[in-house]
Amino acid sequence: MPMKRFLPSVIAGVCGIAVIAAAVQATSPAGNTDAAGITLSRKENMLIIEAPHVPGKEIKINYLEAYCRGGSTDADWVKHTVVGPKTETVSMDPDGKQIKLRCSVADGLVVDHLIEAVPDGVTFELTVSNPTTRANEALWAQPCIRLGDFAGGETEAPDCQDIRLERAFIFLNGRLTTMPTRPWATEARYIPGQVWCPREVPRTDVNPRPLSTLVPDNNLIGCFSRDGKWLFAVTFEPTQELFQGVARCLHNDFRIGAVPPGAKRKIHGRIWIIPNDPSRLVALHQAWLKSLPPG
Repeated sequence: MPMKRFLPSVIAGVCGIAVIAAAVQATSPAGNTDAAGITLSRKENMLIIEAPHVPGKEIKINYLEAYCRGGSTDADWVKHTVVGPKTETVSMDPDGKQIKLRCSVADGLVVDHLIEAVPDGVTFELTVSNPTTRANEALWAQPCIRLGDFAGGETEAPDCQDIRLERAFIFLNGRLTTMPTRPWATEARYIPGQVWCPREVPRTDVNPRPLSTLVPDNNLIGCFSRDGKWLFAVTFEPTQELFQGVARCLHNDFRIGAVPPGAKRKIHGRIWIIPNDPSRLVALHQAWLKSLPPG
């Protein structure tokens, strides 16, 4: 079943997992296994997920676009919010399966990133350390995931500002919901875009883009590939916000929070690139959450 045949039922509002899963039989690549050929590389500030079996063949992530202060929802992005990091590659396996990075953030935080390619995506394990004697300023951070080639239109111009919204999704009220969600916020310091905030995160501390009144069920955000055969999804624990951006991108921006002097904190993340089966994605996400260490 081509993408255009099952997307309209989703655009109209929400679509239950069972409904989308019923369409998967025709959209999943016959006999195709998961992304066993996924590898990683890094060029300048871009983390590159090489997946030759999916549209676009690679997915680039500005990793990281920024470390950010709180009080950001109605603040100048450059003058107030951004806390500059210096990121270095500590090691990179020649087989492209593992990369280690270290970010030295301007407020004194040190963040070590262990990033690994796995058969169905990518795993992230971050260790945040505060070696200083003062409180940290950076409370959250932004990996900017460029998905235009994966989920964009086949004839769109290279400088198109958005992925196809009807191919992007979050989870609301127990259902996978494609964009634009209803209601769709349109007012903010900077437009366009859309931010969804977990219940426990202060509404004053997110991206200064239009902030939805809707609260997601979970910390998953993702999209369907332009050929309808694959889906991409990303999550971090803890999450600061979900964000549909303006660089043909989607974000799950992770939360750092307060790290006392001398203390450390762990953050975990996961990307899935799997055949188009939302019900399987939900099961994988739940199993991943259960596998995380306490705290």
